Amino acid sequence: IADIMRYIAPFNDYVSLRAPLVLEEDGSSSSGRSTGAYSWFHDCVPTGEDLDRDAYAAADAIDRWVTENVPADRDVVPLGFSQGGLLAVHLLRVNATRYRAAISLSGFLAPGVVDGSAPEDDALPERETPVFFGYGLADTVIPRYEIQAMSAWLDEHTWLTSHGYPRLDHSVSLEEFADIRQWLMLNDISSGVI
Repeated sequence: IADIMRYIAPFNDYVSLRAPLVLEEDGSSSSGRSTGAYSWFHDCVPTGEDLDRDAYAAADAIDRWVTENVPADRDVVPLGFSQGGLLAVHLLRVNATRYRAAISLSGFLAPGVVDGSAPEDDALPERETPVFFGYGLADTVIPRYEIQAMSAWLDEHTWLTSHGYPRLDHSVSLEEFADIRQWLMLNDISSGVI
């Protein structure tokens, strides 16, 4: 995340929270940091009610961390990839007033069928919270219908900027980073925590 932030928002503070569930532990890198694969959800791409429950639990935990560690007068813009992309948006659905904007990269949407799993959904449209949604048009992990569902939901509930990138799989690109950087400037998000 440090390399991404140096490119898209070099003057912003940032925090990178690691998902708590260990899928695979590789040990430590040469820098002494733990490496491996981690997940926010019990299943890498859960569906239905399981996705609602996991999304709410993870977003609620992140929201509590933000409340405890980031002063209330600081703007916070969640940014995430894949599961993190879902959570960047789900934070808006849990606490619409706390987050200045959101950036979802190759994210997908929790359906919101479990009561209480997205308590702020009705408040979002009137807030017109800026959201950047970027995704690969060649994504082989997130099905096209999930990308379309996310785009449609965001268009109805937020101030959406959406970009699909040809030939991009379930990944990110320098072109996408340039678009995020421009989006941050256009939305006057020049400081705050991402």
